[in-house]
Amino acid sequence: MSAPLFPLGQVVATPGAMEAASGPLHFLALLARHVRGDWGCVDPEDAETNRLAVVEGDRVLSAYPIDPEKPCAGFGENCLWIITEADRSVTTILLPEEY
Repeated sequence: MSAPLFPLGQVVATPGAMEAASGPLHFLALLARHVRGDWGCVDPEDAETNRLAVVEGDRVLSAYPIDPEKPCAGFGENCLWIITEADRSVTTILLPEEY
């Protein structure tokens, strides 16, 4: 497994994300992907933005399916976002509609 690309800071989750996810192990698996540069279901432009954000110290956003058996467009239904703030002080797991 590759090394983390950036610090997560304090990790928090919104009530909606906590209700939608299948539990803390689900969050841990997604956080491991996020911090190692697997941005999930983001489009190629957002993936490039994330790549630059790691280098330049900007905000990083990943999108993952809540249920991996169903499609995830990177927003809307069946989607969790993970956002690490530019200053790396906090990483938030949330539903897109909670943003």
